[in-house]
Amino acid sequence: MTDRRAELAANLARVEERIAGACAAAGRKREEVTLIVVTKTYPASDVRLLHELGVRHVAENRDQDAAPKAAACADLPLTWHFVGQLQTNKVRSVIGYSDVVQSVDRAKLVTALSAAAVRAGREPEVLIQVALDAEVGARGDRGGVAPDGVEELAAAVEAADGLRLGGLMTVAPLAGEFAGRQRAAFERLMEISSRLRATHGPATMVSAGMSADLEEAVAVGATHVRVGSAVLGVRPPLG
Repeated sequence: MTDRRAELAANLARVEERIAGACAAAGRKREEVTLIVVTKTYPASDVRLLHELGVRHVAENRDQDAAPKAAACADLPLTWHFVGQLQTNKVRSVIGYSDVVQSVDRAKLVTALSAAAVRAGREPEVLIQVALDAEVGARGDRGGVAPDGVEELAAAVEAADGLRLGGLMTVAPLAGEFAGRQRAAFERLMEISSRLRATHGPATMVSAGMSADLEEAVAVGATHVRVGSAVLGVRPPLG
């Protein structure tokens, strides 16, 4: 086993132990939570090693890095998630490899994604990114729509050709009433998710929690956690 493979295996085991422990503490089954490994800035060789180690969901946040990496790993049965802020001029490329776009936060982006998906003959799942620090009617500093805009955007996604509404995503806010209160932030997201499911039943996915706060997200019901540094490390990337 190479040093890098051994490192990734050990890190994955620790993260798996954390997720399993959080599920047990919350009275949830381990299979209720999907681990997405965020491979941004790391090379395709790491993605291949992760696949060997059992990872099936990977995420990227910059199209210029993600597109060539996804192409280099096109032979692997992976689900690719796009989690970064997305400009409309990158949509066509992102649709080419992304199975899930987690950062939908405005109607213009829904329109662009729909057109690109239909053109490419693909049907990606999309999540509405919720900015829990945004004022009413505004977008967050790190992307995302304010909670009051979720229903309107969900309706736009459901009406759009080529897209499937999967649910919600958030990043724990750095400012505002939820700053430093990850669990409270995730609880708020779950409240919004409950309302969304009442009107859009299949939209059950809740993507929340990262390396530092995955336990809080699992505790309140997140279905997916996005973990980068706890798996890949915080040292300078390889390659």
